[in-house]
Amino acid sequence: MQIVLQMKDKIFIVIAAYNEEKNLPKVVESLKNAGYHNIIAVDDGSIDNTFNAAKKSGAIALRHVINRGQGAALKTGMDYALQQGAEIIVTFDADGQHRIEDLPAMINPVAEKRVDITIGSRFLRKTKVPLRRKILLKGSVWVIWLFYGLKMTDAHNGFRAMSKYAAQKIKITCNRMAHASEIIDEIRRNRLRYKEIPVTIIYTKETLKKGEGSYFGALKILSTMISRKIVRRRKIRR
Repeated sequence: MQIVLQMKDKIFIVIAAYNEEKNLPKVVESLKNAGYHNIIAVDDGSIDNTFNAAKKSGAIALRHVINRGQGAALKTGMDYALQQGAEIIVTFDADGQHRIEDLPAMINPVAEKRVDITIGSRFLRKTKVPLRRKILLKGSVWVIWLFYGLKMTDAHNGFRAMSKYAAQKIKITCNRMAHASEIIDEIRRNRLRYKEIPVTIIYTKETLKKGEGSYFGALKILSTMISRKIVRRRKIRR
């Protein structure tokens, strides 16, 4: 906990936000109350008042003119954080799914240089996960092991903390939800030290409608993963 307090000026929180004018200010306020002041909110082409809500809440507000996807928004935020001298970057959801109380446990292993990146896991803590979501998430864990050989318990958790070194190594090219699998691939490809941390995910009717919580969305992610693997193999053969 002490290390986190000492490094807070170098910790940047990156939030990808799409149509989150209602939830984002509460998330930013909670982070500021906990002492985190370098908060970057990337408005990903929202059609509501997300951008102005981000500015009024005290976040560093960046904007995509069109909706490009969560992966693209995170990349924009991470690139900006690195330009501003970030030593640790945290990716955090805009809709209130992630708990402020879990931040020290996520950040400490990175701050202490024990790992390069931490990834939150809702399955390492007793969290009530809706059955539909649980099936999709457990399936994605198997796919991650099959594709990348990494054993994880929760492969598509958007709660992460990474060192400057890891952030510079991880290249996000998938604009939309497939970026989560791409980050896992980048961890493997760059041999980054990683650790899963128990976290609690707060589910609401609103949040369950978003993200990769549909079978169609999961198929799109799988298709992107297969395409990337084929392209990479072709490059290696050349």
